[in-house]
Amino acid sequence: MTLETAAANASYGSSASGSSFYAAMRILPQEQREAMFQIYGFCRQVDDIADSDGPRPERLAALRRWREDIDALYQGHPPPRLRDYAPSVQRFGLQREDFLAIVDGMEMDVPQDIRAPDLATLDLYCDRVASAVGRLSVRVFGLPREDGILLAHHLGRALQLTNILRDIDEDAHLGRLYLPFEGLLHAGITSNDPLKVVADPALPKVCAPLVERARAHFEQADEIMGRNPRRVVRAPRIMSKYYRAILELLVARGFATPRNPVRLNKMARIAIVLRYAFI
Repeated sequence: MTLETAAANASYGSSASGSSFYAAMRILPQEQREAMFQIYGFCRQVDDIADSDGPRPERLAALRRWREDIDALYQGHPPPRLRDYAPSVQRFGLQREDFLAIVDGMEMDVPQDIRAPDLATLDLYCDRVASAVGRLSVRVFGLPREDGILLAHHLGRALQLTNILRDIDEDAHLGRLYLPFEGLLHAGITSNDPLKVVADPALPKVCAPLVERARAHFEQADEIMGRNPRRVVRAPRIMSKYYRAILELLVARGFATPRNPVRLNKMARIAIVLRYAFI
């Protein structure tokens, strides 16, 4: 690992400290931990491009350069910012298409802000920005191929749907609305203006089916993790329990206005790590 990459990974670790990701990754052996921080670092960088307020053509060009760099990595000529990924790619069999899927997902937000996608598009978005990350991660964790793909599918969607429900107001102020078009229509909401939608009294009716969808994915993920050795599912189980707790806090708070931010307190986070990492 070069000094540049080591510094970058330290930065990503620092920025993730206190998060479910950081707690879950810290319990891994060194090689796995380094690979996971590389995956996290990649996701952070492309996400920062998608979320920046720079001109859209410039953001698209920056994501295109990431595609080119990923291709170069897998052709055996990694650019400087990906040079230290090569050993992890080889050691854990990380797949090029999963890295590119993440870029595809970030790109969905760039030409224009996502507003009320249909359910199929929302599911595709969740697959690209979350389950593709999971497909890389389960290879590092060491899950069997079939169960690993299934876990990435269900846990990735559970986490992303929870993020969407948690960040409704924050996303609306960025001009984005990830709540599905079908759900809005069912609730009698005809606007796709994010700020109007999040202020609508019918919003809880839109959120309820997403809560149930997320819960179903969490249950499927739990079933998969339950049939695999505890040592290989410690990290994803911690992330699952963190996010499931956040989802239930959101439900307890409700989705009507006013909506105060929801966070898992420090003692609850520590309890989850102790229970699923060490006990």
